[in-house]
Amino acid sequence: MSTQAEHTTTNRRDFLFVATGAVGAVGAAAVVWPLINQLNPDASTLALASIQYDVSPIAEGQSVTITWRGLPVFVRHRTPKEIEEARAVPLSDLKDPATDESRVKEGHEQWLIMIANCTHLGCIPTGQAGDFDGWFCPCHGSHYDSSGRIRKGPAPANLVVPPYEFLSDTLVQIG
Repeated sequence: MSTQAEHTTTNRRDFLFVATGAVGAVGAAAVVWPLINQLNPDASTLALASIQYDVSPIAEGQSVTITWRGLPVFVRHRTPKEIEEARAVPLSDLKDPATDESRVKEGHEQWLIMIANCTHLGCIPTGQAGDFDGWFCPCHGSHYDSSGRIRKGPAPANLVVPPYEFLSDTLVQIG
């Protein structure tokens, strides 16, 4: 049979193990937290997480370049001819197959919004240039069509479409 002294010693020992483990866990969390917290974006990045832009001054057939999160973004008001040409391209002709419909918002097909960095090495393509009436990157010769899809050259992928939504017919929020 166990004596009262042995039972008390066991309870004290169990308490010491639990208390030591809890202090160790809190200490480990205190050491790891700054390392994890440094991975969060800084305040200046969070401030630019989304922007609103009024597209009403952009004439049909015109493009503007704006800045979002430090990146250039093309906003293009496409003509009906450009939309028709983009939709007529067979997916088999594309290096990175994507339909025109998947790159624009329904009801706002005339507006094409893309990050303006070539997917090859990050250069900024020139607009309304190249073999496909879209964008041309003069650095290495990538050609994009009027939907921002890669058609020719070393770029591996289409120009990236950022997350965006139309708040009204003329106000778009990017991010």
